[in-house]
Amino acid sequence: QVQLVESGGGLVEPGGSLRLSCAASGSIFSINAMGWYRQAPGKERELVALITSGGSTNYADSVKGRFTISRDNAKNTVYLQMNSLKSEDTGVYYCKVVEARRGVPYYYWGQGTQVTVSS
Repeated sequence: QVQLVESGGGLVEPGGSLRLSCAASGSIFSINAMGWYRQAPGKERELVALITSGGSTNYADSVKGRFTISRDNAKNTVYLQMNSLKSEDTGVYYCKVVEARRGVPYYYWGQGTQVTVSS
């Protein structure tokens, strides 16, 4: 079983920055992809950014050029640096980890951290 602990959310003014962290712990076998999703009020959860074990990244069009995802494999931690934040970035941000055990993928979610962009 893998546990995820997120941190770094909060209230920030438009144009500001935040850095989210998500640390994985527990019986970790082999982590493949790590990513961040968000859910705004009244909307479905959507992918924000994803990074593979090899370092390849994928971003939602709405955050390209503003957000950067990175990971520290030694610490089993994924980060999301968010710059030039907009009000539409407001939502609960969830970390997701994909672990592979004997070729079978297992998916784990963090508890979520609130990001509010408002003046």
